[in-house]
Amino acid sequence: MSWRKALWALGFVAGGLLAAPSLRAQGNYLDVYIAKVKPEKASDAEAIARKIADANRHNNGDHVIAMETLYGEGYTYVFVTHRQDYADVDKGSNAFMGALNKALGKQGAEKLLADWSNCLISSHSELRLRRPDLSSKMPKDPQSFAKLVGESRVLRSISVRVRPGHAADFEALLKDVNAHADRNPETRPVLISQVIEGERGDIYYISFLRNSLAGMDKEPTLKDILGEEGLAKFEKNIAETAEGSESAIFRFRPDMSYPPQEISDVAADYWQPKPAMAAAKPRTKTPSGAEVAAAKSDAKPQ
Repeated sequence: MSWRKALWALGFVAGGLLAAPSLRAQGNYLDVYIAKVKPEKASDAEAIARKIADANRHNNGDHVIAMETLYGEGYTYVFVTHRQDYADVDKGSNAFMGALNKALGKQGAEKLLADWSNCLISSHSELRLRRPDLSSKMPKDPQSFAKLVGESRVLRSISVRVRPGHAADFEALLKDVNAHADRNPETRPVLISQVIEGERGDIYYISFLRNSLAGMDKEPTLKDILGEEGLAKFEKNIAETAEGSESAIFRFRPDMSYPPQEISDVAADYWQPKPAMAAAKPRTKTPSGAEVAAAKSDAKPQ
């Protein structure tokens, strides 16, 4: 599917949120880790990710929201953490390793991370700058953000790679679309972020949070938002400013996540999964009186 068709099919600004949103207005960054797992190692990788999440939960570790691909590149997992600034990256990394060392010991933590690396085909990290100035219908307070994320179960994301020298043109285009979307009562929040570390060129992310796949049905299209004349103008401008896009749908994985408490409290049963019950030991059958007597008889010397 071409990038223009992808934008059209996904409704572009019909609603949603980028990756895992931050809950603090002063925090501006999303620290994103993307891991592509060997298909034959997928179950091992998920078990390791659950163990890491459990160590973070019980030892005041680094908060993270995990997702897996439903539509897009298979066996791909995305882990997103909010950062207030660059210094917060170091702080989060220290909390992460501190939690693992406390839970498993230094050697155990190193072995677990080595086992994780052995499950991977590749991994990639990005730091993204949140762009509220390019966003539409952004929730106004931390509680609204927490509710939006906490009630969501899937995430649709579009990444747009902008032609060199056209970032300002693309941003102006987003603002124009948002001006129309803000007046449409059927559209939902859209948050935009921009990759600032870990990629080449200008890449922007546009994503859509939903409580299920069914929540993506009956979205307003760009034609609904802009009208025919506005759509024609948009298609002309996007062709001049963007050189490609990719779309994907992700499913949240609470068993591999350690979300901020504000999100977790929205749907505790979902975001705080119960640990797997240990396999029950087989019950020992109580022998009957006849069986006891027979055993005693067999034990007597003949």
